[in-house]
Amino acid sequence: MFSVRGRATLLTTVVAGLILLLSFTLCMLLLRDWAVNKVEETAESTLERVTFDIVQGRSGGTLNPADGESPMLQVVSADGRRVLAASEAIAGRPPIVHADLAAGEMLVDRRACPRFLDECVWVFGLRLRTSPYGTGVMVLAASPMPRLASAWLLALAMALILAALLALIAWWTWHTVGRALAPVDRIRGEMDALSAGGLDQRVLVPQTGGEIQWLAEAVNTMLGRLEEAANRERRFISDASHDLRNPIAGLHTRLEVALTEPEGGGWRTMVRSALRDTERLNDIVVDLLELSRLDARAPLPVETVDLAELARREVERRPDTALITTRTEPGVVVHASRVRLARVLGNLLSNAERHAESRIEVVVAREAGRAVLAVADDGAGIPPDQRDRVFERFARLAESRRRDPQGTGLGLPIAREIAEIYGGTLSLADAPGGARFIMRLPLAPSDPTN
Repeated sequence: MFSVRGRATLLTTVVAGLILLLSFTLCMLLLRDWAVNKVEETAESTLERVTFDIVQGRSGGTLNPADGESPMLQVVSADGRRVLAASEAIAGRPPIVHADLAAGEMLVDRRACPRFLDECVWVFGLRLRTSPYGTGVMVLAASPMPRLASAWLLALAMALILAALLALIAWWTWHTVGRALAPVDRIRGEMDALSAGGLDQRVLVPQTGGEIQWLAEAVNTMLGRLEEAANRERRFISDASHDLRNPIAGLHTRLEVALTEPEGGGWRTMVRSALRDTERLNDIVVDLLELSRLDARAPLPVETVDLAELARREVERRPDTALITTRTEPGVVVHASRVRLARVLGNLLSNAERHAESRIEVVVAREAGRAVLAVADDGAGIPPDQRDRVFERFARLAESRRRDPQGTGLGLPIAREIAEIYGGTLSLADAPGGARFIMRLPLAPSDPTN
């Protein structure tokens, strides 16, 4: 397969060749017509001058063409059989045209190729009623047609010019496209030189403007995203390993201690502690699996979900509903996975329960054409400079670790991922006291108020 440079050169050369060939053919046709018209005009003007001289009696019985006139002149009898006078170039020859004269034609204007001549001529003739040569004679003037040899030489010359122009166009296209694509080759080379550990490098952005500069900028943007993703993956692996290591180590220690206990020892307490460790491990694994599905955008069945009904059911399932108050607007409907939205609300409620002092509020409403689900608590709140960090995977603030040492730090990141999958957002909003999480989702199209 040709490269882009080769294809561009080939295509440009072929198109240019077709255009030049068409121009060349048109020029040849125009040149041929010009030459034929020139011959016709020469024969006609020569005949007019000779006829005028004969009528005026100034020919003196001889036909002598002037410079630039048709060299072949004849005066032929009325029956077209005898040549009464002729110029030196055609002296002693039979009539150039015979059939036209025998038929009594008054005017001859055509191409003729008599056998006694080595070339074709254009003949222009006029019949005279009276003349010194008799009545009804025909005066003929003939000029040679353009020679094929000259035409072929001209065609060859134009073909050589055509080939030279095509070679120049091909070279210029190859050179120009090569220079235009040189930054692309440099970008490709720099990309080939990058390694998995060199994602912090960037390609040189050519200040040429246009698509190539935009390509380099897009490549650097992509490298930045890859670097960020690689760093996030490394942090994820490190944090996950750390969070898994603690319960595994505790479980391992308790099992070892249980094995050393004598018969009838306090193994039940150790087993209960080990069970709590396995539950924590299970929570971490479930969260990791959910994050994996979210990262892969694994689809779940989408259905119509009434957020007010969803909030009511999730609140009823909480162990301590006395802290929770709800304010719901009916008919706030979205298209999403009920299971995933329930997980979002469950994570937000769990987070609020860890930090609330005496009150948790759940609000479902419409706002600016979108569905809004808000969960607020009256706890210590989150400092403004830490609001983005709480959505990072495994990120846990000091207050959160103090209140729930066993947490995974994945609840809020999972909730935000789910909201974004369904075209929404999850953010922290300003509140008089405590924290206020707000999820916004597009209203379902079937909602009559949408």
